[in-house]
Amino acid sequence: VKCLDQGADDYISKPFGLMEFISRIRAVLRRAQKQSAQAVQTFREIQMDAAARRVTVDGKEVELAYKEYELLCALLEADGRVLTRDTLLSTIWGYDFDGDPRTVDVHIRRLRQKLGEAGSCIETVKGIGYKIGG
Repeated sequence: VKCLDQGADDYISKPFGLMEFISRIRAVLRRAQKQSAQAVQTFREIQMDAAARRVTVDGKEVELAYKEYELLCALLEADGRVLTRDTLLSTIWGYDFDGDPRTVDVHIRRLRQKLGEAGSCIETVKGIGYKIGG
C-alpha cells in the first residue's frame, strides 16, 4: 500500500500466472503510449506536460504521485465529461483491482490538496464520479 501511494504503478503477488504478468505489462505499455500521444494539456491555470511528466499550476511545479498524475490526465482527457469511479479504477488501477472504490476518492482529495486553489476545478458528481470543470 505504501508503494502504491508513493507512485508505484502496479504489483503482482506470488504466485502469479504468466498470462497475468504479460497482461499487466501490456496494460502499462498501453497507458504509456496513450500518455505520450498528448503533448501539453492546459486547463485554466493547470498545465500538464506529458513528455516531461510535469504538472504546473500558475507556473509553479507540483509534485504528484503516479496515480494522482494519472487521475489528472484522465480528467483532462475527458474534457468535462463525468468519469465514474469504476471507469477511473479500471483505467488507472487496472481491471482486476480488488480494492475499495473509495480509493479514487482518497486520491482525488490528495490531488486537490496538491493543486491548491486550482484543485477546485475537479468537481464531484454526487453518487457517480468526477469531472473537470467548474
